[in-house]
Amino acid sequence: MLEKIAKARNLSRVNNAVKRMISERGESNAVSMADDVVNGYRKLSKDQHVAFFTFLFEKLNPDTDLVMTAAQNFAADSNARNYIRLQRVVESPRQELFRRLNRASEGTAAVVQMRRDLLQVLDKKPELTAVDFDMRHLLSSWFNPGFLKMHRVDWKSPAEVLEKLIQHEAVHAIDGWDDLRRRLQPDRRCFAFFHPQLPNEPLIFVEVALLPEVPAVITPLVDKKAETNDQVSQFKVAAFYSISNCEPGLRGVSMGNFLIKRVAEQLHAEFPGLKTFVTLSPIPGFMDWVAAGANLGQGVPEDRLKPAIKATRDQALATLKLDSQSWTERLSAGWHPDQASEKENEALMSLASIYLGLASTGRDGNPVAKFHLGNGAKLHQINWAGDLSRKGLRQSAGLMVNYLYDLSSVEDNYERFANGEVISSRAVSKLMTA
Repeated sequence: MLEKIAKARNLSRVNNAVKRMISERGESNAVSMADDVVNGYRKLSKDQHVAFFTFLFEKLNPDTDLVMTAAQNFAADSNARNYIRLQRVVESPRQELFRRLNRASEGTAAVVQMRRDLLQVLDKKPELTAVDFDMRHLLSSWFNPGFLKMHRVDWKSPAEVLEKLIQHEAVHAIDGWDDLRRRLQPDRRCFAFFHPQLPNEPLIFVEVALLPEVPAVITPLVDKKAETNDQVSQFKVAAFYSISNCEPGLRGVSMGNFLIKRVAEQLHAEFPGLKTFVTLSPIPGFMDWVAAGANLGQGVPEDRLKPAIKATRDQALATLKLDSQSWTERLSAGWHPDQASEKENEALMSLASIYLGLASTGRDGNPVAKFHLGNGAKLHQINWAGDLSRKGLRQSAGLMVNYLYDLSSVEDNYERFANGEVISSRAVSKLMTA
């Protein structure tokens, strides 16, 4: 009972601290009041987060009467004064709250932590999306890539930074310190974005392999026992094989596309012999899409699908026969790319080309493809048996893909993708009607 009363008092103190902070007096005492809110928030239990964010949603909305009046005045006369007035009243007091919280010691980290907690409850409390919108709006400004510092991470980097790479590697798990050491050898590079307020907190990092040729298989790139190649003259290709976000509280804040482009520019300056910049990327969700009937959704409506592509897709689905045996059952029975028939090979490769080349432009398209194609990359090559891990077989039948970053054409490719077109190599395009 006493614990329950104490928790209620903590929540009440935090809410009152918020009210004081956004008052006029709060502007003059912003630092101390921000500390009060941050310290009080940290004392809240997880089950009180919903109550706190609900308070922000219900009590810190724009004044609807002021918004209506300002909107009517601006509609009647769109002069500068009416425009500024409208902007001021439309903005929710929550945004000013978060701006003032940023003045606290470790205030930036506190706001990021709040959003991390908020994201965990959004599914059950969708009305709190308004609070998330305000947070993400400000975080997108605070973590604008123009403010971020890109640093190479190597074996001499602080231990806490290296530990975070091991912890947050999301694509190809790092198996301890020996594995990490191999990924930081002379024929490998790792770069990360850091924020000035969070100097030892990598926000997002990318791992790169320097190679003689475009890779088709992931195993040699992540094998901690692989021999190191220190012959700079053989570095012709930079392969981005993993990109991982370290901070869940920054979900939806765009940083990765800027990081890849900066890394490519720096590597080209360091190694003029590098001519090719590609990824070796997974295809998450591919086999789920195939099992669901390979519908292209918003990418290309069925009535606009070219007959030759439709015929290829339908024949490929018939070859795989997943309506009679699920993909999970097929894998449990021992299916493996090494034993796959030629027809299965052709079917999966064709379906992957259609999935990446057509469905990627839709809202539900493959997230990895949308990321790279939206950065201006080209769909370059689909690789059979590129990832034979259990995860790779389950999500994409072992297929992997290379996206090509041609620094001279990324802007044009970006524009064309924004208009619904995927730029593909001739080899990938041919697979769609194989």
